[in-house]
Amino acid sequence: MSRAVPFGGGALRGASDALGEVLRLLADDVGFADSQSIFGQGDPGDALFAVLEGAVEISVLSTDGRKLVLNLLGPGKVFGEIALFDAGPRTASATAAGAVRLARVRRADVLARVTQDTGFAAELLALAGARLRWISDRYEDLAFLPLPVRLARRLLYLSAQAGTPVLEMSQADLADHVGATREAVSKCLAGWRGDGLVKLGRGWVELATPDRLGELADGVF
Repeated sequence: MSRAVPFGGGALRGASDALGEVLRLLADDVGFADSQSIFGQGDPGDALFAVLEGAVEISVLSTDGRKLVLNLLGPGKVFGEIALFDAGPRTASATAAGAVRLARVRRADVLARVTQDTGFAAELLALAGARLRWISDRYEDLAFLPLPVRLARRLLYLSAQAGTPVLEMSQADLADHVGATREAVSKCLAGWRGDGLVKLGRGWVELATPDRLGELADGVF
């Protein structure tokens, strides 16, 4: 029996009509409270999710127990698709960043659709491939780029995702996003505040001059 999920009239970002239709027809509507775990790194991969309302933080833990935030996903974004192909463990953790509402499609329903529609299978493969390339780029940034470039890129990305130059994030949260210590991020931001690139407050950062941050993110500032 289909369980139609309202999507608020918006198409899924980065997904075709085929995937959107599957979610509309087969998905359960589930909600999570702020900071509640949706799934943990190492958990069985048994479902695909799409964000309907709110935001979801995707993170991994290093071998020494430090958290690295890979992404912050808003409405229309799909996640959890990689583990569906082999029912292997989750490669990252997903946590509600504030109250969040999701569409959830179980692995069994996805596989049933794949056997019926090769086009849908190709859509999932393309989506998973794009995700893997994005993650590879993130790790490459962390491995080779200096902190100021990583931080500038991350601030610009998060600002674009949120649709505002003011980010309600602590410096400790930003440190998790760029794989650095809070002290190192604080020192970098303090220097940028003095240069007029950002404004800082308790629990927030404002991008005062995004163009100049963009130059820094490109390594030409």
